[in-house]
Amino acid sequence: MLPTSTRAAVLTGHGQPLELTDLPLPETLEPGAALVRIVCATLCGTDIELWSGKMTFPGMLPMVLGHEMVGEIVALGGHVHDALGAELQVGDRIGWSESTCGECYGCVILREPVACERRGYGFLQRSDVPPFSTAGLAEFSYVSPRSAKLRIPGNVKDTWASMAGCAAKTVLRAIDRAGGIRAGARVVVQGSGALGIFATAAARISGAAQVITVGAPASRLQMARSFGADEVIDIALGSDSVIANVLELTSGRGADYVFDFAGAPSVGHEAVGMAAQRGKVVVVGSTSRDETPISLGTVMGKELTVVGSLNGDISDYARAIDFFSTFANRMPWDDLFSAPVGLSEASACVDAMCHHHAIKAVIDPRLP
Repeated sequence: MLPTSTRAAVLTGHGQPLELTDLPLPETLEPGAALVRIVCATLCGTDIELWSGKMTFPGMLPMVLGHEMVGEIVALGGHVHDALGAELQVGDRIGWSESTCGECYGCVILREPVACERRGYGFLQRSDVPPFSTAGLAEFSYVSPRSAKLRIPGNVKDTWASMAGCAAKTVLRAIDRAGGIRAGARVVVQGSGALGIFATAAARISGAAQVITVGAPASRLQMARSFGADEVIDIALGSDSVIANVLELTSGRGADYVFDFAGAPSVGHEAVGMAAQRGKVVVVGSTSRDETPISLGTVMGKELTVVGSLNGDISDYARAIDFFSTFANRMPWDDLFSAPVGLSEASACVDAMCHHHAIKAVIDPRLP
């Protein structure tokens, strides 16, 4: 007997506590769809921006937050395969990426899923229209037919697989957009949240000779050290001092790669200032449309390459899962995650993320 409703934590007003409520579930599954029981959801910075209203879209509320999640299949709409061709079965543990149309210019001509004109994010689906529950902060979630699905291998923990669904895949795509990190290079990571700390670890694993993490607060900078940072710099010093510190630490040459995972108004100025001659600056965290001035003369004089990197697609997701599988024992990954709590504590998790008391809050809807 399939469930006909699900408990969910619903955002009904920006900055307001999430409301625990029951949502209906579709009576039948479309061909290619799946119904899953959520076993783990990890909160992302985007969830916090949506909650606060810093990121908003017309007519988006009410909605269920959560786009990093893992679920166990309880029902399938016919024969369903994951993105790598494996036929899925009831009981399989899966993650899934955004849906794409396969018909637009981005899909067909660019062959770039993140450029899909009708890219569908489950966590941006209103919760008062079918299929109602398509995100992570719910007991059950509907996975649409065009969502790219991945069966999760047994040696990848729920929390790791959940984080792979956004934070980890975003970092790995950014490194790929930079052309990879050259062995022996100097790397600066701007930001000490989940993305910044994961990027610090990825840079170290990639063979960087020097990794410098810039961010705050002090507890997160200390965490960055445990994930491979040779040096850390507190942003409280101010932009000019941050740049001066990086230059001093790199013998005046600057960083071969600068990755923005912070998004603060000052990161552009700092990035070009601390980049080395012919360095690469990769912009990932600056989601605001506000203008953030940088010195184009510095970009020209240093012959910098400035690259944007947007989220990630199913290939990045698959690589993130492989990354955790391969480097399971390389870093203390579990230190990134808070103790799991139930849906009743979802609002408290949002608050903890807002006040930097948690790097990755974890919700397990099976808990009370």
